[in-house]
Amino acid sequence: MKKILIALLAASLLLVAIVAFADKTLPVYKKGDSVYVCTCGDSCDCKTMSRNAGKCSCGNALGKGVVSKVAGDKAVVTVDGKELNFITTAKYACGCGDGCNCGTISQKPGSCSCGTEMMKVP
Repeated sequence: MKKILIALLAASLLLVAIVAFADKTLPVYKKGDSVYVCTCGDSCDCKTMSRNAGKCSCGNALGKGVVSKVAGDKAVVTVDGKELNFITTAKYACGCGDGCNCGTISQKPGSCSCGTEMMKVP
């Protein structure tokens, strides 16, 4: 019985750690923020966003834009007068940890704008 309780406690602590880590990895984008995003259009499924210039998960260069609207887990970014839609609850995020400021998120695996491989968000 003790072993079962210890196992349940350990599993609970692991779950709490995973949830806490997931919250730290996803950046928060607000209206007016300058961002770099995938400019392939709404039909592209990578939906990469970053605070720094780089390449998106689909291999194209990120374009510089401004967050014009945020509603729930969706952000609208204006790039060269064109509005593009993004999901802010990403499947992948930069795995550098607290010291990194690139804030790269994507719906597909790939590299962050800082060059590190993105991690799957739990």
